[in-house]
Parts: sequence; C-alpha cells; structure tokens
Amino acid sequence: MSKDKYFPRLLSYYKEKVIPVMMKEFGYKSPYEVPRIEKVVVNSGVSIAKEDIKYLDEAILQLTNITGQRPCIRRAKKSISNFRLRKGMPIGCKVTLRGWKAYEFIDRLISISIPRLKDFRGLSYKGFDRDGNYNLGIGDITIFPEVNMDKMSRQYGASISIVIRGGKKVDEKKRMLELLGFPFERRKK
Repeated sequence: MSKDKYFPRLLSYYKEKVIPVMMKEFGYKSPYEVPRIEKVVVNSGVSIAKEDIKYLDEAILQLTNITGQRPCIRRAKKSISNFRLRKGMPIGCKVTLRGWKAYEFIDRLISISIPRLKDFRGLSYKGFDRDGNYNLGIGDITIFPEVNMDKMSRQYGASISIVIRGGKKVDEKKRMLELLGFPFERRKK
C-alpha cells in the first residue's frame, strides 16, 4: 500500500482551516464535536421513464458521469391510477456518496457547477431542515461539466441532500457550510 493516499482538496481545507475556526467560535473542546459532512445524496426523478425506459438509462448514465458512482434505480412504492403508475415501476435513480467522494463532489459543486448557473444570487438559507441538513434542487444537470450533452434527449434535474452530523444547533451547521465556501445569499440587515 502506498503512503501517498488521495486526499480531496475540500477535506484537507476542512481539517486545516474550518475545524480550528469552528472550535474557536463555538467553544468545542474536541475536533470531533465540529459538524462534518456524513453523506451526500443525489436523486433524479424521471417520471417519463414509465413510458420509455431509455430516459431512465440516460439519467443513470448522466448521474454516473456526475458522481463517479453508479446510481440505484428507485421504484414506485405503491400504485397511483391518476399518474398511471403501478407499484414497482422505475421512476428515478439515486446515488449516495460518503467519505472523500462526498467532499470531492461538493468541491466540484461549489467551485465549478454553481457558478455556471444563470442569474445566480446565492443559495437559499431556506434549504436547511430542522436537523441542519441542507437540500437544494438543480433544474438542469447540464451545469456539471461531466454531463455528455450528445447523449441526452431531454433535460434532467436533480435534488442534492447534504447530511451533516455533529454540532448542537442548525446555526453551527450553517456556519460550517459557509466556511467551506458555499455561496449563500446575503442576509438582509
């Protein structure tokens, strides 16, 4: 085994810069008390897949390119006649990234993909849930440079959930994401 293991840029920044600042600001006694990213879940719902499975295959290919990991197919839990949906039909795909893959994905998201959004004024603080996890939706996944436009026949969106462990309050988790470089909208004073 080689001594020079791969270490993502954002993870080293988190350990060297964010942890000391958070310990000082919030009075943590141990670096293990500081909030950290547990996992990132990227989900894409493909409702048109019930008519033609090729759309789901396209979404799987694009999510694989974006995340570097093959998504699992999500199936309908129950039948809904108004949507012409039967139990067990494929309706989307999901990828769960943990460890260094999660930090690598977030690094590419905040440094490459989000700046490519048109009319971007910052991420909303309303994306935080009561546990301090952050959720954001992307209407078009073509903001990721890894997406192959030639193999897409339609536009796909994705929802990204960032699950954060540690910390006692939501404000601590918000501050951690700010220190990581998330471009949140400016707060009105």
